[in-house]
Amino acid sequence: MSALPFPIAEEPDPQTLETGRLLFAGDTEFVKGVVAMSGLPEPDRLEVCFAGRSNVGKSSLINALTGRKGLARASNTPGRTQEINFFTAGEEHYLVDLPGYGFANAPVPVVEKWQRLLKQYLSGRQTLRRAFVLIDARHGVKKVDDEILSLLDSAAVTFHVVLTKADKVKEAERAKVLDQVRAALAKHPAAYPEIIVTSSEKGWGIPTLRSIIATLE
Repeated sequence: MSALPFPIAEEPDPQTLETGRLLFAGDTEFVKGVVAMSGLPEPDRLEVCFAGRSNVGKSSLINALTGRKGLARASNTPGRTQEINFFTAGEEHYLVDLPGYGFANAPVPVVEKWQRLLKQYLSGRQTLRRAFVLIDARHGVKKVDDEILSLLDSAAVTFHVVLTKADKVKEAERAKVLDQVRAALAKHPAAYPEIIVTSSEKGWGIPTLRSIIATLE
């Protein structure tokens, strides 16, 4: 019997969990919002970025990771929705909040400008170690998600899928969504071979995600 492709990430050992806890126990601060490559902070820290379509729960996840309820709200204020937002985590990490995608009614020039910036960032940021792509556990991978996954493939950026709002679906339904996500990920060479299942509300998977970020090199 072959191993299940893209298994659910297991909880790390106590020492690794503590490493993750310590990283996010310190100060986490909003640094800046960026609308052009020229505005990026100095690449002097390891970076991870978070991507997800609108209403997938990205702000809630970042707030749960950092233990600061209002932290990511800054990136959702009017006029800043098309910015790449940088936050510090400890003294050696940046958390990078990418704008939510999937706004079908956004003006075409705005979408094109954002896509250009995103492509430039993903392909040109040497300190970027991992992208975390958030997928709603109620819906699975949609076409608009596939587009961002293909972009990460072409940029050769390893991405880790994070299933959000897992507490909102029953276990049987969650299993069906996981099967759909696994089938979608099989088409993407940059996909990291496991899935992180989370609930920001219940705290599910948050310590595991912290540990994964803290142990990237």
